[in-house]
Amino acid sequence: MSLSELSLLTILLLVGSAFLAGFVDAISGGGGLIQLPALLFGVPSVELASVLGSNKAISIVGTSGAARTYRNKIGVRPKQLWPMMGAAFVGSLFGASLATRVDRSWFEPIIIVILIVVGIFTLLRPDFGTLPKPEKTPSPLAAPLIGLSIGFYDGLIGPGTGMFLLFSLVAVIGTSFLTSSAMAKFVNVATNFAALCIFIPSGNVIWTLVLMMAPMNLLGGYLGAHTAIDKGNFFVRGIFIIMLFLLATRLIYSAIN
Repeated sequence: MSLSELSLLTILLLVGSAFLAGFVDAISGGGGLIQLPALLFGVPSVELASVLGSNKAISIVGTSGAARTYRNKIGVRPKQLWPMMGAAFVGSLFGASLATRVDRSWFEPIIIVILIVVGIFTLLRPDFGTLPKPEKTPSPLAAPLIGLSIGFYDGLIGPGTGMFLLFSLVAVIGTSFLTSSAMAKFVNVATNFAALCIFIPSGNVIWTLVLMMAPMNLLGGYLGAHTAIDKGNFFVRGIFIIMLFLLATRLIYSAIN
């Protein structure tokens, strides 16, 4: 594919969606709700696998930039982070391998219920993940298990991975929304890289789209991470709730239709 095949309006749509997706994803997760539909709409003649692979290749650039920004500003615990990233990588590989053999449609009702429960829980507990408090001392297996399960979900299905990861870190590890968002970016890098280990060798990445959209996704991720750091936990929590609602709405609409 060459840029000459795309109209100016389509190019602006794709570039704009990449920036907005990077910005939102750096704060709370959910950038895929913006960028993936834009790709599906902007290049409808491209095979789904190539759209998904291109989306991962674009997203990993912005996610890596956001992770670096968070690392410089927010302290993360390597003893928790590295095992979680490794487990997420393995889980994503298994999930992506299984994705071609499982009908995803039966997952949607389960995900919708989980999203609603998570949203209600977060709304009913205004201090959840926002007030500074001592972190929990979970089992050493907690972080790797979170990484493995979230990675598997990302490889198999995908939508809402960052939000589920953020919520799991707040609920199980006891970190704040801001610190959890920082850790989630590193884990997202691992899951995206695992998916690309499958998509790139199979030729399912359109590099023209990646070169066009990745720089704006990187800029969005950089600005999103700085915005989250400047605004703090309450801001991240608010964006998290909004993206949960949007994801649930999208899945309900998809299930009905």
